[in-house]
Amino acid sequence: MTSNLERYAERHARAADVVTAVALCVCTLFGAQIGTSESSPPHALWPAWILAAGSAAVMAARSHPRAALAVAAAAAAVLTGLGYLPSPLLLAPVMAALYWLAALTDSRTTGIYGSATLAVLVATSLAGAPLGDDLMLRTVGTVLWLMLPVSLGGRSRFRRAFLESVKARAANAERTREEEARLRVAEERMRIARELHDAVAHHMAVAHAQAGTAAHLADTHPEQTRKILADLVGTTTAALLELRATVGVLRRTADPDADPLAPTPGLDRLPTLVAGCASAGLTVTVSTEGEARPLSPGVDLTAYRIIQEALTNATKHAPDHAARVRLHYASSRLLVTVTNDGTANGGATVPMPGGGYGLMGMRERAHSVGGDLRAGPRPEGGFEVAAALPLQPHTPADAPAGQRHEDTR
Repeated sequence: MTSNLERYAERHARAADVVTAVALCVCTLFGAQIGTSESSPPHALWPAWILAAGSAAVMAARSHPRAALAVAAAAAAVLTGLGYLPSPLLLAPVMAALYWLAALTDSRTTGIYGSATLAVLVATSLAGAPLGDDLMLRTVGTVLWLMLPVSLGGRSRFRRAFLESVKARAANAERTREEEARLRVAEERMRIARELHDAVAHHMAVAHAQAGTAAHLADTHPEQTRKILADLVGTTTAALLELRATVGVLRRTADPDADPLAPTPGLDRLPTLVAGCASAGLTVTVSTEGEARPLSPGVDLTAYRIIQEALTNATKHAPDHAARVRLHYASSRLLVTVTNDGTANGGATVPMPGGGYGLMGMRERAHSVGGDLRAGPRPEGGFEVAAALPLQPHTPADAPAGQRHEDTR
């Protein structure tokens, strides 16, 4: 009920102030006629109009709470000094001014002005009438009546501060949710873009090399040309399958119970990758050192994609059309090295117009599972890509088989 009245007063502040001033004026006139068996109020009511007029100052309490309290307290001090009993009705303007002071200012200001008001009114009340049975009313009663609005105003101030803090936290939480949503969208877009790049760049590079070789041999080696064209069909089919599987991630996001469209590639598909490169004219040699051990799904996919991207660059840029892949299983990590001979640059570090994301994507993949990647020209010529990947990822981004996709953070 109190909060409803406060909300109404805030919406209609001027009307509420006028009604409050009139009510306080009426209370003052009635309070001036209250007495006790020991002391009766003065017969003249004109002094009561002083406080009644002073009650109009409460209308300015919202904007000038200190001044309003000073005017109301001064008028009340005049009446109590003349012998009027400090009843709640007589002190109503002072109580209203104290409420707004406590509600609109800080605790220190309220304590200073409130203590001064209490001291003045108790002193004038005792000085204006002889000591009698109404001593408690003039002292303890005055203190209690004036402390009531102070406590209510402080409670209103604390509640207002609490509501403001709740609104601020809610606004901050909303901004945080929006930022997290934008971050998740950006991460998902980057992940899908990287998957599309790996699938499209490799298969299109191999298909381009196969088509060029077939066109070159079409007249002189028809049998070999037919074989290359058959391999080209397989390359484009593999590209379509990987594209379908990558785009299918979006459908699985909307339908978590949907089955994966295709298994996620890993090192078990390395022979197929090498065969595709061979049909494009790139000779790939694979060597394995150490005891091969099972890899986590995320690391298996990361190793395959790094080799795939490195061989794609070698297909396009290796002048000797040869590359070497080395897999070294250490105690806690897998070392992947892809090298090719030729010129020192090898072309892989030169950004392509509108592209150049291959090396960036490989580094992101390695970092996503807690590994590291180094790529650059070799001192003896050619280009090398070396990645150190943990056998088990150091991040919780590893997903079950069939739903493997790495985080981009």
